[in-house]
Amino acid sequence: MKAKIPETINIRPGVSILSVLRHLNYKPWFALAEFVDNSLQSFLDHRKELDRTEGKKVRLIVNIEFDPTDAGQLTIRDNAAGIHQSDYARAFRPAELPPDTEGLSEFGMGMKSAACWFAPQWTVRTSALGEKLERTVSFNIEKIVQDKIEELTVDARLAPEKTHFTEIKLYNLHKAPQGRTLSKIKEHLASIYRSFIREGLLELKFDEEVLAYVEPKVLFAPYYKDPPLAQAKDWRKEVAFDFGLGMRAHGFAALRETGSTSGAGFSLFRRGRLIQGSADEGYRPEYVFGKSNSFTYQRLFGELQLEGFEVSHTKDGFRWDEHEEVFLEFLRESLNEKRLPLLSQAEGYRARPKLDELRHGATVAAGRTAEVIEREVPPVIEEQLTSIPDAGEPPKALPLAEMATTREIELELDGSQWLIVLELTDDPGVGDWVSISDRPLTDKTGIRRLGVRLSLAHPFMLRFGGVEPGRIEPLLRVAVAICLAEITARDSGVKSASTIRRNINQLLGTALSQP
Repeated sequence: MKAKIPETINIRPGVSILSVLRHLNYKPWFALAEFVDNSLQSFLDHRKELDRTEGKKVRLIVNIEFDPTDAGQLTIRDNAAGIHQSDYARAFRPAELPPDTEGLSEFGMGMKSAACWFAPQWTVRTSALGEKLERTVSFNIEKIVQDKIEELTVDARLAPEKTHFTEIKLYNLHKAPQGRTLSKIKEHLASIYRSFIREGLLELKFDEEVLAYVEPKVLFAPYYKDPPLAQAKDWRKEVAFDFGLGMRAHGFAALRETGSTSGAGFSLFRRGRLIQGSADEGYRPEYVFGKSNSFTYQRLFGELQLEGFEVSHTKDGFRWDEHEEVFLEFLRESLNEKRLPLLSQAEGYRARPKLDELRHGATVAAGRTAEVIEREVPPVIEEQLTSIPDAGEPPKALPLAEMATTREIELELDGSQWLIVLELTDDPGVGDWVSISDRPLTDKTGIRRLGVRLSLAHPFMLRFGGVEPGRIEPLLRVAVAICLAEITARDSGVKSASTIRRNINQLLGTALSQP
């Protein structure tokens, strides 16, 4: 007896919700992921039947195609088991939960919400494995809502029993992806489904380009506190912790061989599918990673499978409630165990540049500097050769100026107490790159006070210093070295010791600040 072919499907209740789905807070890669989730779940649910039909080496192939012409069109096509007659009505009814909510399709809204977010018109064509029909249903959201349509016509035609696929076409896109967004879609989809791709279970394509996740190289180096020739090790460790209430996390954490401000961070998974931290949006809570300019922020990465946590209905984040703080406590403790202290190594380790990279950098820097010296330096040197060589003793105190930061350092040198006041000023009225003051020992205090001031608003600093600590610090250290060398030279009897500093200030303020 032949199964009755339905001529219509009922899409009530909730028809009115279809018009508001386009306003969901989706990113295009997470919206496309809803379709991939459905394909994966269909494949996993019917794996045995697919193995019998296609052989045990069968794998899921999902191909996403983008046609930018006119208003744009997206097509998502798979070779999964299709939508069976028993699931057909539920698949198109808003907010209809699937029988099994423990898989990748759990809210009963994925395909509907993503399709409506992308486009006002879409069709689904499918042939279910083991059924002799190919079915097509079309959605026109504006017409459905305006006319309060609660039933849609299903076009059905005969198909071979072993045929199995689903094809979804989205027409007249609300916002067609373009430029960098297309590249980001590929990067994020490869990141989201990396577990299934690694297993060989899924082949994911975008415009026939097979997407692949590039694994970061793990740092192989000695502990930064060990001697230089100490044994190197892989900075990767397994992580697992259980904090009760059915909530667990397991996976790995590691340090990148090469730091990356965009590529570091954790990727958080549930049921094998990435939920939070894909591609360049790694999960990097400050409690673990520190500020965005820290070395940990650039090196630490990993993958964690979470169990017992709920996710947002768009499946792009976890619903932490009050549990994230506890999760981070466990994570941080695991990361910095003495056996392999990832956090300490991330902050303390400094990679030596590769020889070819160092030579390339040196060649470029030397070439640029040579051009500036040839073009800008001669008139400055000529002026210095004819000027008065002695700029006099440094003042006992530096003039007042706006400070960005100050530090005081107490030292005992040759039986005397020194107080070095380190000042970084952003006052544009300070003309010299580096200035010093020197108040010798007095009977009253018995302390020698030395002031070292670096101008962050100086042309040389504005061009080369930037705002990152890693760029300011080496220039500050050079400035301190110049000032201390001048003081010790003067104390040793060298005459006109300040001439070098004066000439440095002039060269950096004019010729060597030029592009």
